Amino acid sequence: MIPSSAPPRLILASSSAYRRELLGRLRLPFEAVAPDIDETPLAGEAPQDTALRLAREKAGAVARLHPGALVIGSDQVATLDGLQIGKPGDHARALEQLRLMRGREVVFHTALCLWDGRESDPDQAAQIENVQVFVRFRELPDAELDAYLRIEQPYDCAGSAKNEGLGIALLERIDSSDPTALTGLPLIALTGMLRRAGVAFFRP
Repeated sequence: MIPSSAPPRLILASSSAYRRELLGRLRLPFEAVAPDIDETPLAGEAPQDTALRLAREKAGAVARLHPGALVIGSDQVATLDGLQIGKPGDHARALEQLRLMRGREVVFHTALCLWDGRESDPDQAAQIENVQVFVRFRELPDAELDAYLRIEQPYDCAGSAKNEGLGIALLERIDSSDPTALTGLPLIALTGMLRRAGVAFFRP
């Protein structure tokens, strides 16, 4: 922990409304800044390594623009049989994803990085962790999958389902040490990182 007379700025390196909502639950003042990085996976890169690298790159990119701040970066990669499942982008691709995943288990790798801009050594500045969530999808007919997609239109979500909304009805089971990880920002892991950085949540 680095002592400071005043709490550092807290910045979420993301344009995601889901992550902003989750971070807001901690009742800490924060800003959101979209990181300008290339999110393309590297050739031969394992999905969990992609998530960890991008979380660190997001946090680092914003931290360089805002010296002295605590910067949160996060990235999520969903995998089925070890292969990456991206954001569908449209109805047809989302329906294809849900058909492929029904009755099967999908692993969501949600990587988290907290970059402490008060730390002079860049090798010591970043705390980083990958939180895995194991999700089993229900066996549902095409008509139900299609109807769900038309209601919630989760085309910007890896896995084509919003677990914080009606998409929970598509799921049979969720296993994780950190339930908010599935929505995109693991708050249990994050609060631990913030505590180690000297952030207090409850003041007498």
